[in-house]
Amino acid sequence: MKENTFQKIYRVVGEIPCGQVASYGQVAALAGNRRWARVVGYALNVNKDPSLPCHRVVTREGKVSDAFLENGRNRQIELLEEEGVACPGGIVDMKKYQWKRTVF
Repeated sequence: MKENTFQKIYRVVGEIPCGQVASYGQVAALAGNRRWARVVGYALNVNKDPSLPCHRVVTREGKVSDAFLENGRNRQIELLEEEGVACPGGIVDMKKYQWKRTVF
C-alpha cells in the first residue's frame, strides 16, 4: 500500500534519533518534497500518536514551536533538554544537534 503525505512525514519524524533535531524543511525533503515544510508543521500539529517524537522538529534556525506551550512553559524545550539537547532562549544549535541524515 502506498504511503500518503502525512504517513511519509510521520515515518521520517519517527527516524529522528534521540538527542538530535531536524528542521521542517529537512523532514519535508526526506519525505519526498522539500516544498512541504508547512505541510510538515500541519501534519505534526494534527498528529494523534503520542509516541511520535514531534518535539525533535524545529525551524531551520533552530527555533522551537509555540504549539508546545502549556501553562506558561514550553513542553518542547523540556522534552529536548531531557534528551540532552540544549535550548537556550528556545533555540537549538543546529550545527551541534541537527540530524545528519540526507536525502538519498
